[in-house]
Amino acid sequence: MPIGPRRIVVTGIGAVSPAGVGAQATWQGLLAVPAAERLRQVDAAALEPRLEAYLAVRDRRRMDRFAQLAVVAAGEALEAAGLLGDGARLAGTDPDRVAAVIGTGLAGLPSFGANAIAGHERGARRVSPFTVPMVMPNAAAAAVSLRFGSCGPCEAVTTACAAGAHSIAHAARLVSWGLADVAIAGGAESCLDDTTVAGFANMTALSSSGVSRPFDLARDGFCAAEGAGVLVLETLQGARARGATVLMEILAAGSSSDAHHLTAPRPDGAGAERCLRGALAEAGMKPSDIGQVNAHGTSTPLNDAAEAAALRAVLADADGSVVAPVTSVKGVTGHALGAAGAIEAVTVALSIEHGIIPPTAGTTDVDPALQLDVVTRSRPWTPGPVLSNSFGFGGHNATVLFAPVG
Repeated sequence: MPIGPRRIVVTGIGAVSPAGVGAQATWQGLLAVPAAERLRQVDAAALEPRLEAYLAVRDRRRMDRFAQLAVVAAGEALEAAGLLGDGARLAGTDPDRVAAVIGTGLAGLPSFGANAIAGHERGARRVSPFTVPMVMPNAAAAAVSLRFGSCGPCEAVTTACAAGAHSIAHAARLVSWGLADVAIAGGAESCLDDTTVAGFANMTALSSSGVSRPFDLARDGFCAAEGAGVLVLETLQGARARGATVLMEILAAGSSSDAHHLTAPRPDGAGAERCLRGALAEAGMKPSDIGQVNAHGTSTPLNDAAEAAALRAVLADADGSVVAPVTSVKGVTGHALGAAGAIEAVTVALSIEHGIIPPTAGTTDVDPALQLDVVTRSRPWTPGPVLSNSFGFGGHNATVLFAPVG
């Protein structure tokens, strides 16, 4: 069974990440060796002109940074899809039939923290009247809808680090089932404030070395990051009718819960395994059909081991090793939480476009117990179906199955 009755394709991509501002800049960044930094931030100088292009200073002051990043990524994606007209507003499609689905994990926590401190130190009158709209999880979806004029479904998915992938899957179903003609879908996050970082550090989730090394023997935690990734989705028929460039197709998606622990994955990867099998079953595909795995690959000991167990259970050959090459871009981008799956969906489209699997930067000594073919140097490939995984606190699992359009 497909993701719905109509074939869904990607016609535009946009990204803001520590690897680069813009989709192609992000791609070039994935092929470089990042500096050792526990926090991976977006380059401010590169971001500023993009912000100026879409948001007035007054509007930016009323928005948390995660929503600003979402607007920039959405603008790039819409422009690439040929759906932006004068004033950077939707054109070439009925705005009443355009959905916006932007996920997040922690939303506007930095704005909440700053206003909590202001209220405590200087009194309640110093709390911004925009505090609530800045911190609400749907702020990014609302900002995208307001800025570009989409009047269809406007929704926010919040499933921790699986939010970006779940948003893309949900948006694809909205379009496939005829509830929208076009969807602006992805995720955004910017929670590098002191309190959030301290919380991750105190649970020993962050890398002490400042090096993200997914699936490596020496992996010691993730590097917290900010960013946004956005895809423009529409039906294959609609895209071809308007002469749009088709980047890839969304074949299927899986979703499951570990029902195990609030922060730790099931050690046997059983929840992730069900998610992977669900995506394959929906697409009617065999494990041998998969040409690449874009892994969640956070660089934490438990998550990488659990994901590897799930991949072995679903994709392994006779000797127990996963044949499909596995990569994690978090070696460069760090872990952008609710934006991660969306940024990684953008990199899948670029991997298909360039015929290259990007390397798992930082990884030099793959843990042999994981039995994975981890791509540690960029590798040419013949583009085929890609499983892209995202797993979040709370036991949320998401897998989206992408492929070149045949």
